Amino acid sequence: MNSADSKSPIVYAMTEDGHRLPIIDVTRPEFALPDDPQSVAALDAAFREAERRNALVPRFVMHLMMRSAVRRSRLLADILDPDTPYLAGLTTYIMKLGAENLPPPFTTDIDRRIVGAPQVIAMRLRLQQIAKLIAEGLQPLLAGNPSSPLVLINIGGGPAIDSINALILLQRSQSALLQRPIAIQVLDIDAAGPRFGAAALAALSAEGQPLAGLRITFTHEFYDWNKRALLGDLVHRAAAQGAILAASSEGALFEYGSDDAILANLVTLHHGGRGAKLVVGSVTGADPIRRQSITGTRFKLVPRGLDGFRPLAESSGFRIVRSEPTPLGDQVLLCPI
Repeated sequence: MNSADSKSPIVYAMTEDGHRLPIIDVTRPEFALPDDPQSVAALDAAFREAERRNALVPRFVMHLMMRSAVRRSRLLADILDPDTPYLAGLTTYIMKLGAENLPPPFTTDIDRRIVGAPQVIAMRLRLQQIAKLIAEGLQPLLAGNPSSPLVLINIGGGPAIDSINALILLQRSQSALLQRPIAIQVLDIDAAGPRFGAAALAALSAEGQPLAGLRITFTHEFYDWNKRALLGDLVHRAAAQGAILAASSEGALFEYGSDDAILANLVTLHHGGRGAKLVVGSVTGADPIRRQSITGTRFKLVPRGLDGFRPLAESSGFRIVRSEPTPLGDQVLLCPI
């Protein structure tokens, strides 16, 4: 991975509630993680040890510890919010910043311990892997179709930081490939994450910044992935204009969605072979330790693993052409069969 100039300042953007957050750029040393097999194996070992220790703490004791810590950590309060069965896009984003990049009011010792845990470092690695898979999958498509627009559909992606980082990676490696109209279309039930994503893209597009000079639009529409009409309209529109269409879903559809929802969305993206040329997403692991880590949480993750996900992909007209592991699961690159 090419690294950004470490002397250039980190770029920031504002959330709608007034927090100034660093913009994750996986080409920068502040955000990049080692992803060689040895480093991933070491992270997996640390994850398993942390889960083993957690399992030794009685549940009622853990509950009391959490109740006490919530009063001293805004980040933990957001993570444990009982009103949502998933992590909100901005909360997930803040967790991926890394302990050294946390801004106020997420700077307590508890916040730093949360963000430094192997489970959360694995989320950061997941983002990096997704961005790289998108960028590497797009390279031959962009090179072979120099005049086609590029459409990036991001399902449940909050700020769509994976899509944005894929563009940063491509801009640094083969900038000529991005000299075309580019659209990032975020489909999400939450609006705060996409609003920050739009602000982040604007900041990154300013003069002297990583995406300066590119023609990128960013839109958000409310989307329930159990009702795919909107997705069908977007795919049909992209196909009609001859666009290169790529879709991604980091920590969303393939992890929380039902089999029926995943199949329906993939069939819609396939569009009879005229739709998405690649789909990238994260799949929750199905090994016993990962299953145990999910048990008792409010998060409705579905631990399918690659063996459980592969039939869904193939039934919809896609095949897994590449996968990258983390302790949380696998990141997959799908291409039409």
